[in-house]
Amino acid sequence: MTMRRRVLIALAAGTLAAPFALRAQQQKVYRIGFLGNSTAALEANLVGPFREGLRDLGYVEGRNIVIEYRWAEGKYERFPELIAELVARKVDVIVTAGTPAALAVQRARTTIPLVMVAVGDPVSTGLVASIARPGGNSTGLTSIAPDLEGKRLELLREVVPKLSRVSFLLNPDNAFHAGSEKQARAAATVLHLDVQFVGVRMDSDFDHAFDAIARDRPDAFIVFADRVFLHNRGRIVDFAARNRLPAVYPYRELVEAGGLMSFGPNYAEMHRRAANYVDKILKGAKPADLPVEQPTKFELIINPKSARALGLVIPQSLLVRADEVIQ
Repeated sequence: MTMRRRVLIALAAGTLAAPFALRAQQQKVYRIGFLGNSTAALEANLVGPFREGLRDLGYVEGRNIVIEYRWAEGKYERFPELIAELVARKVDVIVTAGTPAALAVQRARTTIPLVMVAVGDPVSTGLVASIARPGGNSTGLTSIAPDLEGKRLELLREVVPKLSRVSFLLNPDNAFHAGSEKQARAAATVLHLDVQFVGVRMDSDFDHAFDAIARDRPDAFIVFADRVFLHNRGRIVDFAARNRLPAVYPYRELVEAGGLMSFGPNYAEMHRRAANYVDKILKGAKPADLPVEQPTKFELIINPKSARALGLVIPQSLLVRADEVIQ
């Protein structure tokens, strides 16, 4: 091969390779805003599946995506400033968990698409027009289910046959809890139970709430789904243990922390599936056209060790229905 021919081949190869190299250099890097309710450590089991879901779809942090994390540390009043920071960072999509965070993004009136994870009833709270056709700038996954609080009361009745009075822990700032309270009252009437509802908005409210529950001397208590409660899981489980109160929780994390049992959707899987919504939106889909996904499976997690500490025996019929028994 002559020197001239070698030069021409090298020039041609360089010409062909240049566009590919240029495209690699110009690959779009998407910026995702993740608005967390508590802290990175307490939500690691939820953030992990979300990141794995993104990786499965071809998104690699530092290469074609950057995730901007903002943590409220259990303080909902911080949402506006954290959302403003994400807007300033010009994120392409915002991901939130729970109804209060989603409503905070909506109130910010940003045009940035929102992917919601584990919101309560997105229609009644005004987050979307309908489950099938959200119609706005928000979509995602809901944790809503018919008579969920009634099912939790029935679970308590199986463990505590003489159950007569139950206290509920709710957050008055969570718009979804109005519906949850109504649902719980209706179920309690059917089961002939007396109920008490105690509100907690922030960390500083817990001592007062615990005192109110202790004075009422219930047979058991139930915690509504709210990230303030997830953030303060240790305090809640310790209170139940000190007062020998059987409890049903919405999150498995409270059972892992020593609580009796939980019943609810698989929140880790919901975060993984949220990556699919992010992917579709980054590829041009509009949230208004992406139906909100509803849970199809609910998990029952039981901690027999906690039951023994409370002097309870979990019926075998309940143990065999459990999705997981934590020893």
